[in-house]
Amino acid sequence: MVDSPWGRQHAGVTLGVFSLAFLFAFEALAVATVMPEVVRDLDGLSLYAVAFAAPLATSILALVVAGPTADRVGPVPVLNVGLVVFCAGVLVAGLAPSMPLFIAGRLLHGAGGGALGVALYVVIAEAYPGVMRPRVFAILTSAWVLPAVIGPSIAAGIAATVGWRWVFLGVPVLAIGAWWLVRSAGVVHQPGGTNPLSGRRIALASLAASGVLAVSAGGQRGLAAWPILVGGGLAVAIGAGVRLLPRGAWSGARGVPSMIGTRGAVGASFTLAEVNLPLLLVLGRDLPLVAVGAVLTSGAFTWCVGAVLSARWDRLADKILRVRLGAGLVAIGVAGSILAAVPEVPLVLPIAAWGVAGLGIGMAFSTISVLVLDASVDGRYGVSASALQLNDYLAASAVLAVGSVVFAGFVDSAPVAGAALLVGLAASVALLASVTAARIRTT
Repeated sequence: MVDSPWGRQHAGVTLGVFSLAFLFAFEALAVATVMPEVVRDLDGLSLYAVAFAAPLATSILALVVAGPTADRVGPVPVLNVGLVVFCAGVLVAGLAPSMPLFIAGRLLHGAGGGALGVALYVVIAEAYPGVMRPRVFAILTSAWVLPAVIGPSIAAGIAATVGWRWVFLGVPVLAIGAWWLVRSAGVVHQPGGTNPLSGRRIALASLAASGVLAVSAGGQRGLAAWPILVGGGLAVAIGAGVRLLPRGAWSGARGVPSMIGTRGAVGASFTLAEVNLPLLLVLGRDLPLVAVGAVLTSGAFTWCVGAVLSARWDRLADKILRVRLGAGLVAIGVAGSILAAVPEVPLVLPIAAWGVAGLGIGMAFSTISVLVLDASVDGRYGVSASALQLNDYLAASAVLAVGSVVFAGFVDSAPVAGAALLVGLAASVALLASVTAARIRTT
């Protein structure tokens, strides 16, 4: 019988892992909610997209540094440094008197978050036996559900009563509590064999981060040269980024590269659909924002259900089957959500389809995380987690950049058709993931 992650031996670290994931989820959703108020107060509308891209860019650099470092010295020192940088970033952002300083805080926050993300995966790899990891990742996923339900409303209430700054200034309180639970859980590090961090990899990571920032700045189309920024930034981000990944991650090489590539494709598909589905619901169905939020929350809930089923349902014991099934469900669900653009179709159908997409990504995402950790040789959990998360960022950045260019051609004449086209593109990306998933098995 498999011991529970909540048993006496593991309860402390499990609570810490859950708390850190809850922190990430709440912070991300809360910041997205108050960002319009931030740019209005700091007169920074022109930097709106950059405020979101800044932490993504520095996360890329942090992932490359934190991976081999966690393998060499253990996850707890990386966790300590990541927490300090993360908290410094949110404090700078919360106290910023101007938009440039706010962006500086977001840059720090992203670097700390990237280090924390890698450290969290290494903690899971070292604190739990392989057979228990699916349940731990299900717990990790469940930590996103409550923030998805209450996070935006709490953030809006804080902003309305004491100001948006306290959404940022309150985060370190949650962070310190989560850090203490993980740090005091007694994770024993076994040094893993890893390649030393090279200046070449840091330079490539810096180029990839710069490319992400350029794509985001150009995507606002506020400059005459925005096509150059988007195209050039995308080329730089992908060109430098793929050199930081295992060979074959984007071409379907068998084994770990396909695991990494498949998760990136599944995540990019879901992200692109999630960004454009609200447009279909608001512009095509005239739904209020509260109802749109409820639809997106339903996807977060079924994501959790998919992760739990993957960990507990014996009929899904085959991990490769779970990934292929999950990718297929994402493709079906995302494709079905396009029906939101057709007024004659009952609204319940695209809403149910979005729930199917959430169920699929819940099965695929957590399972691939387990597979990659299981396949890590010589204890190189940090390097593996770094590559996995780095590819997620690059794939999402790529599809969102392409999406912004495509939507620009429809925004004035047929925005609903443009959003529907992009949701269709998202379904195609998920279909691609279901193909690469077949190459995950090494034999």
